[in-house]
Amino acid sequence: MATNDIKGETPAEVKEQCEKFRATFQKLKAEIGKVVVGHGDVVEAVLMSLFAGGNVLLEGVPGLGKTLLVRSLAQTLSLPFSRIQFTPDLMPADVIGTNIVMEDPDTGRRKFEFQRGPIFAQVVLADEINRATPKTQSALLEAMQERSVTVAGVSYKLDKPFIVLATQNPIEQEGTYPLPEAQLDRFIFKIVVGYGKLDDLMTILDRTTSTSDADCSKVLDGPTIIEMQRLVRGVIVAPHVKEYVARLAMATHPGGQFAAGGANGPTNKYIRCGSSPRGAQAMMLGAKVAALIDGRYHVSFADIKKVAKMCLRHRVLMNFEAEADRIDPDDLVTKILELTPTEPVKVTANV
Repeated sequence: MATNDIKGETPAEVKEQCEKFRATFQKLKAEIGKVVVGHGDVVEAVLMSLFAGGNVLLEGVPGLGKTLLVRSLAQTLSLPFSRIQFTPDLMPADVIGTNIVMEDPDTGRRKFEFQRGPIFAQVVLADEINRATPKTQSALLEAMQERSVTVAGVSYKLDKPFIVLATQNPIEQEGTYPLPEAQLDRFIFKIVVGYGKLDDLMTILDRTTSTSDADCSKVLDGPTIIEMQRLVRGVIVAPHVKEYVARLAMATHPGGQFAAGGANGPTNKYIRCGSSPRGAQAMMLGAKVAALIDGRYHVSFADIKKVAKMCLRHRVLMNFEAEADRIDPDDLVTKILELTPTEPVKVTANV
């Protein structure tokens, strides 16, 4: 499998794979919709992160169905699932596991044996992740990036596919600890979950206060997910679209050559630290999934713009002036999208 194309397959076979991907995606979304009312864009974004092979962060006030969404997704996948409830007293060993002393019944000799923690599932719900201390939050870093866990100098590989779906409450709420920038960067998307519509709330009342009981059916297994992830990585990206992704990420760098709006633009005025290369990688992978959902095997500018806000809102660190002017990261990313042209630009050498 090449980076931008599938070798050894005819256009008809590629088209068939794309149509199968789209049908499976819609079936998975419909199955989750049997339990989760509304939030169609949120469900779609979570599924996009699954097929892009990344972790996802869901932010919203309590009671909006974030945990229900993750549990419903797990029910549609034939993969081991675990839920970790993050609390202030949760320790790193409660997440990744620890070595305990075991006694051999035959010889009576004692030895250390590693007891695996809940992180060793393949679909992991990190519920209310920002209610644990930073030390415990950081226990997820290696698992989220390297898909492995190291305890006492020994590394343990996690089974693939592997995805962490974390929920968090807005940091303005009591008892929350802001996630460190290094951990935020490990999430391919940050999805903001808002309140539903009137019809959605009425449907929720019907489902949860009556005798009806909705449930999800299995749709996908691990090998199929891995194949779909490989198909995503083979989606074609034209050079000028790839350059746009790179410039869009660099448009968030204050003082940089491509800073949005120039010297007096919003990037230099409001951003303390811009996106890392992971932001560009996230936009590229997310756009590839968006293209397949739309029935295409090539990425367009519209695909990039569709996922840019989810990829950049948590990677753009605001300065004190932005807080004073009450600038929202989403509004800032929207402005950067407006100020970054899609046409290729001539790069000038730095003197």
